[in-house]
Amino acid sequence: MKKRISLFLFLFAAGFLLTAGLTGCGYTTRSMLYGKYNTIYITPFLNKVDIAEESFSANKYRIYRPMLETDITKKVVNRYLFDGNLKPAKEPTADLVLKGELIEYRKDPLSYTNDTDNVTEYRINIYVNLSLWDTKENKLLWQENNFNGNYSYFTSENLNQASVRVSEATAVNNAIEDLARRIVERTVEQW
Repeated sequence: MKKRISLFLFLFAAGFLLTAGLTGCGYTTRSMLYGKYNTIYITPFLNKVDIAEESFSANKYRIYRPMLETDITKKVVNRYLFDGNLKPAKEPTADLVLKGELIEYRKDPLSYTNDTDNVTEYRINIYVNLSLWDTKENKLLWQENNFNGNYSYFTSENLNQASVRVSEATAVNNAIEDLARRIVERTVEQW
C-alpha cells in the first residue's frame, strides 16, 4: 500500500512539474508592445535607389523597378491590418511612426542549365532602411539598415526539383510580401 501511495505521489509530482515547466516557459503569441502602443503611421517609403551609380561587376544585378516603393508601402500597411497588433492610423494620432527607404532592388541568378548556361532560378532581393519612432516621447525605438525581403523563383519548369515556373511579377510581389511580414514581425515581436 505504501508503494502505491509513493508511486502515485511521484507520478503526480512529475506531472505537475512537467505541466508547470511547459506552461511557464514565457512564450506568447501576443505582441511585446501590447498596451503601450496601439496605433502606427507608416510613412510612404522613399525611393533612394541610385540609378545613376556607375555599373561594375559587383552591382550588375541591381535594377530599377518603377513604383516599387509605393507597392512596399501598401503591402506594409495591409500587413499591419492583417496582423492586428498595431492599427494603422493618421500621423497626428499614431503612437508610433515607421519610416522607410527603398535602397536596393536586386535580381540575382542562383542556378543555370548545364548545357546552355541559361539562368533557371533567380532570387529577388529588396533592401530597405527602417526606423521606428515613439511619437509621444519623440524617441527612436529602433533602426535597421539593409533590412531584406526576398523570394526565389524558377524561370522554367525544373523536373528534378518538382518546382513550378513563376513570373517575375509574381516573384516581386512575393518578395514584397516577405519584406512586409518581416517588418511587422520586427515591430511587434521585439525579440
